[in-house]
Amino acid sequence: MKKIAFLFPGQGSQAPGMGKDFYEAFSVARETFQEADDLLSYGLTQVMFEGPEALLTQTKHSQLAIFVNSVALLRTLQSQMPQLTPFVCAGLSLGEYTALFASGRIEMAEALRLVRVRAELMNRACEEVSGTMAAVLGMSGSAIEEALHGLSGVWVANYNCPGQVVISGTQEGVEEASSVLKASGAKRVIPLTVHGAFHSGLMKSAQEGLTPFIQAASLKNSSIPFVMNVPGDFVESLDLMRQHLMNQVTQSVRWDQGIVAMESKLVDLYLEIGSGKTLAGLNKKIGVKAPTLSLEKVGDLDSVMQQIEGAICSC
Repeated sequence: MKKIAFLFPGQGSQAPGMGKDFYEAFSVARETFQEADDLLSYGLTQVMFEGPEALLTQTKHSQLAIFVNSVALLRTLQSQMPQLTPFVCAGLSLGEYTALFASGRIEMAEALRLVRVRAELMNRACEEVSGTMAAVLGMSGSAIEEALHGLSGVWVANYNCPGQVVISGTQEGVEEASSVLKASGAKRVIPLTVHGAFHSGLMKSAQEGLTPFIQAASLKNSSIPFVMNVPGDFVESLDLMRQHLMNQVTQSVRWDQGIVAMESKLVDLYLEIGSGKTLAGLNKKIGVKAPTLSLEKVGDLDSVMQQIEGAICSC
């Protein structure tokens, strides 16, 4: 089997109608959406399919929607290709929970419960403490760290790819940092339309609230390697996985570094599973050698399966 990496998107990839075509075409997808509605005791599926967008974008809905959609697409793919096993799994921020499920370390119901708690706590933190985020283009992560040194109310939230880093914090902190970064050589600093300051110290209350749920969650060992956001590297210990899941709420997502770690293991094919094609775009900017496929719509399925079969057969 070729080395295929499963990648799962995070918050921001949601869109009204996500997963509806899979729901209509595949019973395993329908069963997944129904399972989620039953476990949550509310109609998440209706919010996903019908919106409105403003409702779906709320953190307490969007995180659940993105997780459930990715699980439905993953289950559909694996029902069509039972022999398909990932070489490694990873997810961007929220997507880390989908990657835990895909790697066999957690059951769907348990993961959904954690995502719900995480989403509600982060939603509450956003409402209690106003914050914002901005994308910094054309500047290295180390240069951004140096420029931000000594500033208050601002943190590096995401190392997405070379030349694209996201900062997070208070409105005043991000505005001051934006001015400093432009003066320090950033090509552009683009304010983001977000619900709050994710992956920053402003999420401390959410991290504290989530901690006992992560500690009590039932995780199990798996032979499938797992790359995590906080270290930007492979993690084997379940205890470390718990710690990184807790820390991830307030610490930086080192996505760029995690993909580079996968590249060092000579991954043959990357497969992004879920809404949007953000991760495929980041892979292109990171400069991975292997191709990246995206499974977002039913129309993607045949092509993805053919290319996976081609990769397996050429092994």
